[in-house]
Amino acid sequence: MKHYICVTCGIQYDAAAEAPTHCPVCEDERQYVNPSGQSWTTFDQIQKKHKNVIELVAPNLYAIYSTPDFAIGQRAHLLITPHGNILWDCIANLDASTIDIIQRLGGIRAIALSHPHYFSTIVEWSHAFGHAPVYVHKLDASWLGRHDDVIKLWDSQTLDLWDGIKLVLCGGHFPGANVLYSPAGKGMLLVGDVIQVSSDRKTMSFMYSYPNNIPLSAAEVKVIDDAVKPYAYDAMYGAFGKYVHTGAKAAMDFSVKRYIQHIR
Repeated sequence: MKHYICVTCGIQYDAAAEAPTHCPVCEDERQYVNPSGQSWTTFDQIQKKHKNVIELVAPNLYAIYSTPDFAIGQRAHLLITPHGNILWDCIANLDASTIDIIQRLGGIRAIALSHPHYFSTIVEWSHAFGHAPVYVHKLDASWLGRHDDVIKLWDSQTLDLWDGIKLVLCGGHFPGANVLYSPAGKGMLLVGDVIQVSSDRKTMSFMYSYPNNIPLSAAEVKVIDDAVKPYAYDAMYGAFGKYVHTGAKAAMDFSVKRYIQHIR
């Protein structure tokens, strides 16, 4: 029995004697099946072919990503806080060096996921760090590939963690899509691609499907904007190495207005 991992999206599934026939996440219109066909790998095989980079991208914030890229190539982020560290989103590879370095940084108290495309190997990460709880919004529970007692479903508009940090439900990209807010410094949002930081690093955009170019409606973008508007933040960190280090709240306001103007 093996926990097979989809090569295209990087999500690990419950143990099976043979590789699954389908990956529901890839077959959904927000993702895609590789043109050469569905293919599978395992956790051990990924560790042999990939190494992780742990990069300090802001005070007390590290990006974690694999080289060469695997699956959709997203970054996880490790937020260092006085009362425990949070892994925001996840990548498939987890090797001994990564575990050692993160332990030296204080380990992981909790793992939080913005949406299903980053479910990845969340159970492997949790087990490696003392069975840290993995927070997934209940609206996205049906997309879980691997199930375990460490996964904690939440179903409110926000979920308070500690030190003023909270998860904020936004919807849009997925019904349970959420972002992480921290008041540290001048405030920050970790957004995955629930809110997509644009290539100019000055604006944001919003999509139902990024690879298939399906936009969100004006109403859905307004819901996202209303969800984050109450919070004071100056920086925004996306899932693909695109960051707005200052002026993010004003940029968000401009970007929402611009998007709605164009979509209408």
